[in-house]
Amino acid sequence: MLVKVDAVLCASSRPVLVRVHSVVGTAVAHWQGTPEAVGREHHVEWTVDEDIAWAGNTRPGAVATPELREDGDRIVFRGQLSLTEDGGAVLDVGGTLILFDLAGPPLPDGVGGSWVEVCVAQEHVTVWPYDV
Repeated sequence: MLVKVDAVLCASSRPVLVRVHSVVGTAVAHWQGTPEAVGREHHVEWTVDEDIAWAGNTRPGAVATPELREDGDRIVFRGQLSLTEDGGAVLDVGGTLILFDLAGPPLPDGVGGSWVEVCVAQEHVTVWPYDV
């Protein structure tokens, strides 16, 4: 995902918080790039250290369009969910794939391929810049 990265909290200690602006929305997340890279555009990979828990942090999507937004101290990713053979999940948010593990309870039948919203704690979300 190509994003613009703006500084929110720069400190000598890691992690640094940045506001990420993308075509599907904005959110504040932990930055794993160099401090000098803040303030520019980058392709990024999203890492989320929180499992999908149906009826906990995951529910059916309100509409079938990708979105990234903040809801208080949480980040909401809306995308199309695919289930993997090894028991994981992939959320496609506007062409960017985010990997998740699954927590209980089990996902409802037929949820694979549907639009869902996953709402996770901001402290569990990290963006990693990479070169294309």
